[in-house]
Order: sequence, then C-alpha cells, then structure tokens
Amino acid sequence: MSNSSQQRAESPAAPNVIGYAFSGDLPVLPELRGGRLVVSLVINVETWPFDQPMPRKLITAPHGTENIPDVPNFSWVEYGMRVGLPRMLRAFADRNLPGGISMNAAVVDDYPRAFQALVERGWEFIGHGVRQQSLHAATDEEDVVTTSLSMLEEHTGVRPRGWLGPGLQETFRTPDILAGCGVEYVLDWCVDEVPTVLTTSGKPLVAVPYNLELNDSVVFAVERQSAREWSHRVRDTLDLLAREAQESPRVLSLPLHPHLLGVPHRFQYLVDVLDLLLDREDTVFATPAEICDWFLGSQ
Repeated sequence: MSNSSQQRAESPAAPNVIGYAFSGDLPVLPELRGGRLVVSLVINVETWPFDQPMPRKLITAPHGTENIPDVPNFSWVEYGMRVGLPRMLRAFADRNLPGGISMNAAVVDDYPRAFQALVERGWEFIGHGVRQQSLHAATDEEDVVTTSLSMLEEHTGVRPRGWLGPGLQETFRTPDILAGCGVEYVLDWCVDEVPTVLTTSGKPLVAVPYNLELNDSVVFAVERQSAREWSHRVRDTLDLLAREAQESPRVLSLPLHPHLLGVPHRFQYLVDVLDLLLDREDTVFATPAEICDWFLGSQ
C-alpha cells in the first residue's frame, strides 16, 4: 500500500460518514404535494464580527495589509442586513413562498429589527452558529452548537431541526455533536440532488440537498460572475433536473445571501427566477425540514 493510500485508510474518511451510491440507484422518492421538482429556498442571515478579520472580502486592503476594523467589507454585509434583506423578504411575502432561514444566533441581539421581520415571515429557522465563524476556529465546538440552538429556541419558541455550518465547514466531530444535540438534518453535504443519510455515533442525520454551483456566495463572491450568469445557471439546472425528475423527484436548492442577491443590479434576476419557478406546474416549494420529513417518510 502506498503512503497516501495508507494515510487515507487510517484517517476519518468521508465514506465513514456518508455512504457512496449512484443517485439513480437510490430508492425512488414519491411526489411531494404533487410536485416532482422540489424547490428549497434558504436565506443566510449572518452577523460578521467587526473586531475580527472579515470571513470573506469584496475588496482587498491597500498593499495587502490586513486591517481591523475592515469598514468596506463590513459595510458590504451590513448593506445586506439593512437594505437587501427587507427587499428580499418583500419579494417572498408577495409570492407567499416558504423556505428556511439559516441564521447566526447573535442576529437576535445584533439585528433585532431583522430578527423581528424574520419571525413575522414564519419561515423555518436553521442553526448556523453564533456568529459567522468557522467551527474550526471555535475553542469549544460543542458549546457553539448548543448555544446557537438554544438561543434560537429561546427566541422563536421552536428548537431548530436543521444545521448549516458557517462557511459549510465541519470538523470530524461535527456530525456526532449535531446528532447528540437533537439535530435531524444538515445542509453542509452538497453531494446529491436528493436527500441521503449521514452516519453518526448516535442517531443518523439526513443530508438535505444544498447547492454549491447555484450558491450566490460562490457565484458572486468567489467566482465574481455576473447576475446574468447566475440566472443562466439556474435555468440550465432547471431544464436538466426537470427531465430527470420524470423518473425520480429532484431537489433544486437556491442558497441566498441578502448582501449578494439583494443588491439592485442583481435583485431583478432573483425575482425573475422566483416567478419562473412559480409558473411551472411540476415545481413545489418546501422548507428543508419538510424535505427531511418527505425523505424519512419514504424510507
């Protein structure tokens, strides 16, 4: 055995968490409320620490020097919380759309007006850490998970059933910690267009589909693509998934951030995509928790 093969065999490899299978070999799911193409909308609502390096940057500092406070990059996200979020919420309310809110728990204190509006919207809340910081940077990962879940439960009256790691990051311990805290599903594992199962030391978790290629953070903040490119990707993805869904239902996940798709030059593309999906007869909108229940009910 080569050194690399030996290291892989001795490491906590991904197949120990999520079993491998061709998507087409998995049991065929039934329709969900008469729809074969299930649309999952997830808004990521975050609070970025002002006294620490920004989790992601729109503009680099002069001469490459890391500056704290980082006003321009903090303002990038702050604009989303002040302007982009209410703009998006109005669009969803006008269309009576359901979805999930992946939220840093400290938004409750840092942005109380935003939290109030989110509660009024009636969407599902999903655990997303306390502030926007990777679990790898946490001194006590389990404390971050339990604190965020407890804060959301205290202020919404409902304990979150799902989890999305800040930056989609996990440690080797994360699935076990989440299962131990009563979490039922995760969005971090973007491995399929149908739900699948994660093995933990306790109760299994459901990996509900979440999309990297259509994630506005990937398209705009990482790849620096145009809004038209995002729209084209959604439409091309829709064309293929709709054909495949004739054999077995598929999940079309759209991860959204207020500071990205909530800005004026991109917002109309979001609205157009929502209307396109609403006009189709084969689509149904569902929360991640509903998708999790749909999957578990079919097993």
